[in-house]
Amino acid sequence: QVQLVESGGGLVQAGGSLRLSCAASGSISSIVGMGWYRQVPGKQRESVAFITSAGTTVYVDSVKGRSTISRDNAKNTVYLQMNSLKPEDTAVYYCNARAKRGGYTNDYWGQGTQVTVSS
Repeated sequence: QVQLVESGGGLVQAGGSLRLSCAASGSISSIVGMGWYRQVPGKQRESVAFITSAGTTVYVDSVKGRSTISRDNAKNTVYLQMNSLKPEDTAVYYCNARAKRGGYTNDYWGQGTQVTVSS
């Protein structure tokens, strides 16, 4: 089992910045990657950014150049730095950890943190 605790959401004006944090605990050694997803009411949850245990990063096109995902292995924490925020970035952001053990893959989720960007 992996537990995830998110922080850093809030209200910000367009053009502003936020940094989301996600601290993992539990079966840390089984984690092969961590990322951030977001969801708005009535829409499917979408992947925003992901970082593998090898350090490879992937971003959705809409945040490329504006966001950076990083990790601090000593703190078992992943960050999402979001700059030049737009109203369309408004969503609930969820931290995700993908873990593999015994041939099985499991996804774990945080409780979500609200990001609201005002125009």
